[in-house]
Amino acid sequence: MIFDIQQLAVGASWVASAIGLSLWLWSWFREKDAVRRVRLLDCGLVLIASAVLLRIVAQEKPMGVMDWALAILAPLFIAAALWRLARTACPPTGQ
Repeated sequence: MIFDIQQLAVGASWVASAIGLSLWLWSWFREKDAVRRVRLLDCGLVLIASAVLLRIVAQEKPMGVMDWALAILAPLFIAAALWRLARTACPPTGQ
């Protein structure tokens, strides 16, 4: 068996998707704290969206309409989730 970096990347993206989905499920069914729930949802979104982008880049077929839509929207969702994660990271000092 020959080591192929593309197969490794696609496999890692599926693992990241599974972790992101598990974070979503945990936040929906197990988490009671609202801020922690939103943070888990945002972390899951970043993992899933970045994994989808990696699979789009690694595919060998030409990009279709859905691929282009995901390639345009996924970075926007990732940026929004990271911004919200940064805003909810720590309470302001002095309060």
